[in-house]
Amino acid sequence: MSDTPPDRLAVDPDSPHYNEAVLARGVGIRFNGNEKTNVEEYCVSEGWVRLAVGKTLDRRGKQLTIKYNGKVEPYFQDTPSDQG
Repeated sequence: MSDTPPDRLAVDPDSPHYNEAVLARGVGIRFNGNEKTNVEEYCVSEGWVRLAVGKTLDRRGKQLTIKYNGKVEPYFQDTPSDQG
């Protein structure tokens, strides 16, 4: 598996950009220099993230999100086992 996260990733299993193996490894997001924990989807090349808005649901019963533009820096949260 690569050491860099994919260009685009979503946590919604219905999305074509969903990848369970990558999500299981743990992906963190820095957006405009700040750590974000409520990211539902991101795209590095287009420079945007979708952030969850509280517990509000849309008309399809999915979490309501807002799209923000800026610098997106994904990283893997796990550490290699050889670094103890």
